[in-house]
Amino acid sequence: MTGFESSGANTAANAAAIAHFSRRLQFETDVSDVHSAIEGGHRVTVVDTRGPSSWEAGRLPGAVHLPTGKIRHRALGVIPTDRPVIVYCWGPACNGATKAALAFAELGYEVKEMIGGFEYWVREGFAYYDEEGRRQEGFDRLVAPAGMAACTC
Repeated sequence: MTGFESSGANTAANAAAIAHFSRRLQFETDVSDVHSAIEGGHRVTVVDTRGPSSWEAGRLPGAVHLPTGKIRHRALGVIPTDRPVIVYCWGPACNGATKAALAFAELGYEVKEMIGGFEYWVREGFAYYDEEGRRQEGFDRLVAPAGMAACTC
């Protein structure tokens, strides 16, 4: 048995799938949605959870720097509690943002993890900032359709 056999309509499995994917969307977001939130002026706090050298290499517009290991001790003094927090780390192979999201949740924040991290922010062609100012790379055609900065899904 491969796990891909269909047993026909299965309302229990459908209910479990709906619950699973709803939970994911409640606690995860992607770079395109974060970009839209920032550009749209939504009241969110974007937190870069990487270390200082990573922060200096590049960060999202308006992001606050708070490394994962310092969240439990410093968040309540520097991150507003009256708006959602979106956390990110380097990329999909790093679970730093997941650890950061957990720390924020334990402190009572409404929090989402930006899947794809800084890597996919840059790969989708969105502007970022480093110590010299604003930067913008071309989009990577393997992660964003030609001529578009997002998949429009």
